[in-house]
Amino acid sequence: MNAVKTVLLLGVLSGLLLFAGEMLGGRTGLEWGLAMAVAMNFFSYFFSERLALMSYNAQPVTPEENAEVYARVYPLVYNLTRNMGLPMPKLWLIPEDSPNAFATGRNPHHASVAFTAGILRLMNDRELEGVVAHELGHVLHRDILISSVAATLASALTFLARMAFWFGPRGNDEEERGNAWAGLLMMIVAPLAALLIQMAISRTREFSADAASAKYTHSPDGLISALRKLEIGIARNPMTDASPSTAHLFILNPFGRGGLMKLFSTHPSTEERIARLEAMRYAPVR
Repeated sequence: MNAVKTVLLLGVLSGLLLFAGEMLGGRTGLEWGLAMAVAMNFFSYFFSERLALMSYNAQPVTPEENAEVYARVYPLVYNLTRNMGLPMPKLWLIPEDSPNAFATGRNPHHASVAFTAGILRLMNDRELEGVVAHELGHVLHRDILISSVAATLASALTFLARMAFWFGPRGNDEEERGNAWAGLLMMIVAPLAALLIQMAISRTREFSADAASAKYTHSPDGLISALRKLEIGIARNPMTDASPSTAHLFILNPFGRGGLMKLFSTHPSTEERIARLEAMRYAPVR
C-alpha cells in the first residue's frame, strides 16, 4: 500500500510540474516542463549520493581510514545486510557533533550509510543496530532514489511556478489580468502543494524503514531507545549547517526545531514513530 501511495504522489508531483510548464508557455512550456522533469530525475539518479556526501564532508570508513569506527560499525552493518539480502554499502563518517545518520545511493548496489561522530558517541551497540537497520530499510525499499526524485521535482516545480508568474503567456488586457491572477495563484499554491507531497512521500517511507528495523533486528526496542536519545540530542545540538534539500535523508530532522517547523517537517513526529514501533511488540512483524 505504501508503494502505491508513493507512486501516486510522485505522479501528482510530476503532473503539477507539467501544468506549471504549460502555464509558462503553452504547449512549448509543457514540453519544457517534461524535459526538465526528465533531466532532473536523471541528475538525481546518478549524482544525488555524491552531492549529499560531499555537502557534509563525509570521510570514508575503512580498515585504513577511521579504523576504530570501522571496527565497531562494520560488523553491525555486515550482519544486517546478510539478513536483509543486501550488498555491503560504503560506510562514511560525518565530522559533526549533532547525532544523526542517513543512507543514500541510487540502488542497493550503489548505496552508502553515513554516521555523524555524535551518534556514535551517543548510542550503544543495540541502539546503533536499530539505526543501521532503519537506514538499510531505506536501501532495501529504494527510498533514497524516490525521495531524491521527489525533492528534485518539487524544486523544479517551484522554479517553474515563479517563471510562470513573471513570464507566462500574454494576451489582451483582460486575458493578461486573468493570466496574472492565475500565475500568482500558481506561484503560491504549486510550491506549497509540492512541499506537502514531498513531505507525505518522505513520512510514508520513514514508517516503512522503522518497520524494517523492527523486523530485521527482531525487536523494536533498539530503535525506540535510539529515537528517544536522538530527539533529545538533536534538540540540544542541532545541525545548524544542514541543507533543507537533504534534511529528508536523515533518520531524524537535523534542525531539531519545534513549533511551526513540525508542520513542514519531512519526518513524522518521534512520538508517532515510537507509538507504532511499540505496537509491534504485540503483533508479528511481517
